[in-house]
This record gives sequence, structure tokens and C-alpha cells, in this order.
Amino acid sequence: MKRLAAVFLVFALVFSFAGGVAEGFSPARSAAEIKARGVLRIGTAGDYQPMSFLDPEANTYVGFDAELAEDLAASLGVEIEYVKTSWPTLMEDTLAGKFDLAICGITVTDARKEQALMSVGYLCNGKTVLCRTEDAGKYTGIDAINRPEVRVMENPGGLNEQFARKNLPDATLIIHDVNQEIPGLIAAGEADVMITETMEAGYYVGQDDRLAAPLIFEPFTLGQLGVLMPKGSDDLLGYVNQFLAEEQSSGRIDELAEKYIYRYIRTEEELQPAA
Repeated sequence: MKRLAAVFLVFALVFSFAGGVAEGFSPARSAAEIKARGVLRIGTAGDYQPMSFLDPEANTYVGFDAELAEDLAASLGVEIEYVKTSWPTLMEDTLAGKFDLAICGITVTDARKEQALMSVGYLCNGKTVLCRTEDAGKYTGIDAINRPEVRVMENPGGLNEQFARKNLPDATLIIHDVNQEIPGLIAAGEADVMITETMEAGYYVGQDDRLAAPLIFEPFTLGQLGVLMPKGSDDLLGYVNQFLAEEQSSGRIDELAEKYIYRYIRTEEELQPAA
């Protein structure tokens, strides 16, 4: 039986491809299945700094969630196989069983929990503003952004676009396919505002002094990031929740947050809108 399982595993790995799923592959429903397989398949969009980003030069995933995924795989004693997904197809790919679980800056929502399983939250997040430094005094709230002359740029399919469409109906919405290019386009004047998570806003402010996040300490929403997996994976969910609790209690989550997010965030006084 073990030999047959090993043969099946080799077959699945040989015929797998990026963004797809090998014929006959099904997501693991328990930690024991993953340990027996020797590989943890993780779905990620790979476009979300500083959470999970595919470095094109090194061809490796980097960021908070990339290191968290490595910790999870190490706790199971297995290797990681990343499977490319996208924000528009994240839920579809999860339900189709293209990977065991997804870790890439995914907000826990009731809508997602209705369709799939989500872990306990491991990092607070919220929607906030990323804009040019000279405009920090302009965008003091929704009303200041929700105007036709304000160009809001978002990537397609995610919660940022949903928030913009729901809360900024009068603003000029521009959809740009490549998420990581948007901050640079804001800085260059191709758009005025990006609604994004506090983590991403803080990261990009640290990378480009042309950018500011004036409401980073007063986000429009409050939420948590979690791990996404298909229904039926209750045993695996239990393992992941226990793993996250241990990462929290050991200080590892705080260590990753400082490394990838908070060291880039300026003091509250520096980020306050101009009077």
C-alpha cells in the first residue's frame, strides 16, 4: 500500500504544472496526508508585497506569508510546492482542489467562510489610502476621495476593487492587472489613490518617499488575515490553527511583522494629514 501511494505521488508531481493541477490530484484533508505525501501545495497570487511576492530574478517567493508558509511546511516536515493562482480565481481554484491551502494575504470574510474554510486570524489588517506625499493632506476620508476628479487604481478581482466600487462610486476607477505596479504608477501620477491594506501601504511608503499613507493608523476597515482551504479539510484546519497559535505565542508573528511591515511605517506624527 505504501509503495502504491509513493508511485501515485511521483505521478502527481511529474504531471503537475504551475497554476494547474495534475490529473488525479486532490487536496490533502489532514496533516497526516501531507506528511505521507511529503509535499505541501500552497496557492498564492504571488503579487502582494510584503506578504507573498514572486521575486522574478530569484524565482522564489518572499515576504511575511512566504516565511510563514516555510514555517508551516517545516512543522510538517515536508517540502513546499507553490501553485500560482490569482485574486479573481482564488476561490475557484481553492474549491477545485488545485492546492491544499492558500496563504497570500487573504482577508477572513463571511463570504469566504460560506464557501470554504478559513483559519483563525493571524495578522490584523484594514483598508487604507496610498497616495503621493504631496497629496497626503487631501485624502482625509471617503468623502475626499469619492469625487470624479480622483483617479483610484486597483487590481482586478480582490477586496480592494470591491471596496472601491462599493464606497467610491463617484471616483474614477482604473483597473490595472499587475498589483505590484500600482504604487509606482501612483507615485508617477498615473492615478491618485490606491485603496489597499495597511501592510501593503506601509511597505510601499518605506520603498518610495514619493508615497504616503496618511490614514494608516485610521483604516476604513478592520480585519484579519487567514489561511484558506476547501471544505472537508477540518483536520488540516485544526492543525493550521494550532500552528498559528504557536507562532503567535513564540513571538514569531511579531518578528515577521516587524521585518516586513512595521519597520517601514513612519511615526504617526509624520503621517498625519497636513492642517
